[in-house]
Amino acid sequence: MGGRVYAEVYGCSANQADGEMALGLLKTSGYELVSSPDKADYVVLVTCAVKKPTADRMIHRVKRFSKMGGRLVVAGCMASGEAERVRRAAPEAVLVPPKQVVGIVDFIQGRAVEGRWIKAGLPRVRRNPVVAIIPVSEGCRWSKCSFCIVPNTRPGYESYPVRMIVDEVRRSLLEGCREVWLTSQDMGSYGTESGRNLLPQLLEAVNNVEGRFYVRVGMMNPIYLNPILNQLVDAYLGAKMFKFLHLPVQSGSDKVLKHMNRGHTSQMFLRIVEKFREKIPETTLATDIIVGYPTEEGEDFEQTLKLVERVKPSVVNISRYFPRPDTPAENLKQLKPEVVARRVAALKQLVEEVQLENNERWLGWYGPALVDEVGKNGLMVARNHAYRPIVLDTRKNLLGQFVEVEVVGAEKTYLRGRLM
Repeated sequence: MGGRVYAEVYGCSANQADGEMALGLLKTSGYELVSSPDKADYVVLVTCAVKKPTADRMIHRVKRFSKMGGRLVVAGCMASGEAERVRRAAPEAVLVPPKQVVGIVDFIQGRAVEGRWIKAGLPRVRRNPVVAIIPVSEGCRWSKCSFCIVPNTRPGYESYPVRMIVDEVRRSLLEGCREVWLTSQDMGSYGTESGRNLLPQLLEAVNNVEGRFYVRVGMMNPIYLNPILNQLVDAYLGAKMFKFLHLPVQSGSDKVLKHMNRGHTSQMFLRIVEKFREKIPETTLATDIIVGYPTEEGEDFEQTLKLVERVKPSVVNISRYFPRPDTPAENLKQLKPEVVARRVAALKQLVEEVQLENNERWLGWYGPALVDEVGKNGLMVARNHAYRPIVLDTRKNLLGQFVEVEVVGAEKTYLRGRLM
């Protein structure tokens, strides 16, 4: 068999990992990867469905590629969460749900795909040769948020064994990776189907792997962290752990959080942040906020602004609320678009002020950092122990190297540094 394959991969780090595995499996099965859809026999589209604007864009890409004559393969979350919408746009497309992406060769070749699939130990075509994106579980354990389509796109929940993840880390290091992203729909629930939370043990096991590298822990929902908070912070003290905490709050209003069915309160979120900062003051905090949930009133939004002012996160993923199909909040009356737009603008302005204030505190810092990215204009980008992006004053290819840097400038979303 075989043929030429063009691919586009969208969405979260779990989706990026799925795309890397799909392309690795295709390449090892004799398919040639090409850089243009015009040259391809197959177009593989790894889709994201979390937000409505993104899903609309996915359908636009599906329609475009379906008219090009090659075989279209739609993988990722649209293939499961909005399958009928994809079929209407491209009736001949092959649909590959996220859980079955490791069977992509069988899908393309028309063979039956059955069985339980584990996303470990598979060939990869990495988007970034020095970053290993390693899934630790599949699905969302909570699956109750009123706005979220993920339970439909990645149903069920299963954590992969610690030893399997550690083996994947070792293999990635042998292949030249120096940065490991542990990822899932919710890192905070790792292992809970066994009856206890195993996340601290997983982080300690990965931190104990030989070699020089850094580990980024993916998003953790607050609801699962209180019982393991002390052990989790201790695990973060490991030398190889980026001091980076991605903790989505979604709203500063407990009323809205209750309507969202998030399972946590603003105080629970604050307690986790404060515990991390007590033990690890330089922790970089990232969070997610949804603006314009149907029951969000002016006072609720003000509470969100106050929360941001209090915790001063360095990364805030701001999303306008859009209803998603087959979710509990889908049929709620929407807020006026102009109201949501004003709130988004106000939050963005506050976040930018906080980001610049946070980054200015790093002026004069010096120490080791890992070059993990080629930035704009070919400048090297490094990350220090707190996962702070530092744009270096060099275009020399240092990708994957540890360097000594000094921070000499601060922008809203990054630091500027010079090699020492």
